[in-house]
Amino acid sequence: MFQAQPYSTRLTFKASDRPEAQEARERLAARYGDAGDDAQIVVALGGDGFMLEMLHETILNQKPIYGMNRGSVGFLMNEYSEDELLARINAAERAVIHPLAMVAIDSRRRHHRALAINEVSMLRQTRQTAKLRISIDGKVRMSELVCDGALVATPAGSTAYNLSAHGPIIPLDARVLALTPISAFRPRRWRGALLPQSARVTFEVLECDKRPVSAVADNYEVRDVVEVHISEDRGSTLSMLFDAGRSLEERVLTEQFSA
Repeated sequence: MFQAQPYSTRLTFKASDRPEAQEARERLAARYGDAGDDAQIVVALGGDGFMLEMLHETILNQKPIYGMNRGSVGFLMNEYSEDELLARINAAERAVIHPLAMVAIDSRRRHHRALAINEVSMLRQTRQTAKLRISIDGKVRMSELVCDGALVATPAGSTAYNLSAHGPIIPLDARVLALTPISAFRPRRWRGALLPQSARVTFEVLECDKRPVSAVADNYEVRDVVEVHISEDRGSTLSMLFDAGRSLEERVLTEQFSA
């Protein structure tokens, strides 16, 4: 999954709205040139949220993204430096990930499709707890989960919302998905499940009129859903580049030993 690979020196620079990111883009483009649509590498300047935006934008052209942190968290970003950028990119290790495909059916029976790089989340919309029925590959595994919500996370997204919800951190080559409840009330002690990457997960919203639920694929939200289907999209491939010795897999492993 991870390999060092030489790339063309044709770069394009994309920046978030933060002033420091915009200023960095101007300096880097002046120093290294900006090949625009002809570039083979996208250099993303911002935080993790901006990296997700760029990954979604490059799903069709599948251009690798090398991120540098000009945001806040930066778990998916490399350290910012304007020096020896081409050498860093040529020595970088590539992480290849596959997103989740979500099909959400709303109360009007309209179908909404979206891809999620981190996770698909089911979230209650009101003060009422959500009631969800969970099926895996067509078989009901939990007839009723009373909760604030639940999510399915990719290995790459397991250190994001999934970790905050007390879900497990997953090594990128583990070939599993995390199914994690969000503030489960009943069964109170259920901590979720690890599923094979081929699993097809279905959430059915019980009492949907009284207890409305939204489905969120990364930053794409569908409200008043009644049924949501989630599976890994093996046909879509996304690539991120990380400095040598600081691969995404190394970061995920290190996160498991952090305080």
